[in-house]
Amino acid sequence: MKFNYLLVLASALILSAGCASEVAEAPAGETASPPPTAASVPADTMSPESAPASGSAASRSGTFVAAEVETEGTAAIVTEAGQNYLELDQSFQTSDRGPDLVVILHRSDDVLGATEPPAYPLQEQDYVVLAPLEAFSGAQRYLIPAEVNLDDYKSAAIWCRQFNATFGVAKFDS
Repeated sequence: MKFNYLLVLASALILSAGCASEVAEAPAGETASPPPTAASVPADTMSPESAPASGSAASRSGTFVAAEVETEGTAAIVTEAGQNYLELDQSFQTSDRGPDLVVILHRSDDVLGATEPPAYPLQEQDYVVLAPLEAFSGAQRYLIPAEVNLDDYKSAAIWCRQFNATFGVAKFDS
């Protein structure tokens, strides 16, 4: 009886530890990355039609800073053929610890200052989810829906939806 109680208690403590201690392990032969979506395309698999045009320029960009975990690289909003995209550059990198990582746009230009460490939890009305994170590193591109008013969003972030933990934030330049 005591063993069952201790087992349940230990399980609860492990589950409550959050994204930083959550390690997504995939069965042999499978990758731990989230499944691809139509809204995001890794740069190394982009077709010529979806690859950034050499003439496309970033309207706004920012450099990632760590929140819950080390996250680095640059996020930029680019417009191509009338569509807006959030692009993460080749130097982008974040932790693979997190079961439900997504790419978001956030209304605040000081996401970390407006939240509490260590998780830096977000409020639902403050962000829009673009898509699941495609890869933990490297260049990636995410379609921004046409109904999103970019003037309302000041930052991009990598966020663990399951545990409401912000991995890293890139504040856009003005």
